[in-house]
Amino acid sequence: MTVWLDPLVIVLWLIVLVAGSLHLSGAAPWSRIRPRSAEDVLDAHKSLPAWAICLSIVATETSTLTVISVPGIACARGMVFVGLGTGYFLGRLMVARVLLPLYMRGDLDSAYQYLGTRFGRRMQRLAALTFLLTRLLAEAVRLFAATLPICALLAARGMGVPPLVVLLGMTGLTTLYTAIGGLRAVVWSDAAQFLLYTVGAAVCCGILAHGLTAADMTAPPALGLLSPFDWHAPVLTSPYAPLTALIGGAILSMASHGTDQLMVQRALAARSLRDAQRAMVGSAVVVTGLFALLSLVGIFLRLRAGGLAQAMNGLKSPDELFPQFIVHDLPPGLSGLLVAGIISATMGSLASALNAMTASTFIDIVGQPRPASRSLVGAVTALWAFALIAVACVFSASSTSVLVFGFQVAGYSWGALLGAFLLGLLRSRVTEIRAMVAFLVTLAVMSWVVLGVRINGASLAFPWFVPLGVAITLAVGWFPVGRTR
Repeated sequence: MTVWLDPLVIVLWLIVLVAGSLHLSGAAPWSRIRPRSAEDVLDAHKSLPAWAICLSIVATETSTLTVISVPGIACARGMVFVGLGTGYFLGRLMVARVLLPLYMRGDLDSAYQYLGTRFGRRMQRLAALTFLLTRLLAEAVRLFAATLPICALLAARGMGVPPLVVLLGMTGLTTLYTAIGGLRAVVWSDAAQFLLYTVGAAVCCGILAHGLTAADMTAPPALGLLSPFDWHAPVLTSPYAPLTALIGGAILSMASHGTDQLMVQRALAARSLRDAQRAMVGSAVVVTGLFALLSLVGIFLRLRAGGLAQAMNGLKSPDELFPQFIVHDLPPGLSGLLVAGIISATMGSLASALNAMTASTFIDIVGQPRPASRSLVGAVTALWAFALIAVACVFSASSTSVLVFGFQVAGYSWGALLGAFLLGLLRSRVTEIRAMVAFLVTLAVMSWVVLGVRINGASLAFPWFVPLGVAITLAVGWFPVGRTR
């Protein structure tokens, strides 16, 4: 019976997730709540509660790789992700105070509609196309990369499933409730998925802490791991140095959560500006708490093993640390629940990406904020799902450097996006052509920086990509030429 317990838990969770999401969105046949229109699929009629949007934002930015990587990083370097979370809080505070009022005041449905109003339709479409392309690449890589640890976890529990089957299964289920239920289904499923893997991480913390003594947790090596920053790390090449985490992390978060349709769409579905602001700022607090929880898992695993070398014994990379614990140290049933949580982390970010890409297609590219029918919205969602699968399969046969590029591609485009928004806000005489030139120049320069620039043999730390991109956009676009608007 125990052999089938984990598969049973995973299957039951997926059934409950899909059925519950469709029910809460009003798309299920048995639901008394009925969706209003095709528009409702994209913006949930701007009626979602702040707490659900907050959890959806966190679930969207959290992937399977986050859940399994943070414990491994914490095992080696301590709670450095908490320092990044502090920078994220500062950035989202600025988003809540500056950008969200701008969007709400204009009754916008897309972040890029502001650029269309300020500069023109060509700038709006350019920004949206950049979002769609970079999101397609980044999400496809995240999707494929997430299937590998999931397959390893399933195989260790006696469920050998090929990566392609896992990829198709996760994408198919996610597309089902996203296309039918729309943004409501996405937000409610995100909230449920976040709660599952957070509770799972908390249970793991409790189990690990139970096996440690007070002396273990108060010894100098343990206390040293509690620092939120790496105080001796180089500022330019380490994301965990204090200045990098606080300044770079703040500007990165301003871009990712203030100019990326993936996050802005959720905030714009709130009932009011105050609710949107609460959700945005609250998401920074919640994600920092999640980072702390996952970091404690890694620290406790190190203390339980008696040191870093012992904890990493027999492992090829730190990313294997948490999955190994799930497979070999948790009882059947609980192990299956944790695997379901890790699968949910991928499905949550995937659902959000599909819905945001569909919304941007209609609002920014086609120029149709009010789609003609729900079936048309579902068809476009399915097309984006097929595109993600195709790109993920291409990346599966590519080199590691291409995979790394896929993860970074969305990050370096954020600088150009935030820079364009700041140009519109701070410089009234910038023309549409000048803004587009500045945007494209920034993308070209940042491509070179990401792929080619090395500082003492190391790459520039990823939190600095956005500040550098913003600086380039402002420098190129600040002085207008020709006629002004």
